[in-house]
Amino acid sequence: MTLRASDIVPISEARARLTELAEDVVGSGAEKVLTKNGASYVALVDARRLDYYHALEAEHANLVLAEDAVTGLKEALSGQFASDDELDEALGVTPVR
Repeated sequence: MTLRASDIVPISEARARLTELAEDVVGSGAEKVLTKNGASYVALVDARRLDYYHALEAEHANLVLAEDAVTGLKEALSGQFASDDELDEALGVTPVR
């Protein structure tokens, strides 16, 4: 979604217009970027959309873990294993001997 100039609001102005801005976000789905000293600071986003973003983030994490699991299984099936010392080093643990 592209931002319009009206979707970028100085935080000092947002204080006075918070209800109006929130209603616009919920009503039109247009996110608002609040600025502080001319730079992006925070955003107003519809809570349902935020939930959706969080669900997408969780799904992405699951896909990354699944890809890593598939890679590990392929390596194991081809006989590629890490030694105990390599595993300890990768995990950053000191082996108990």
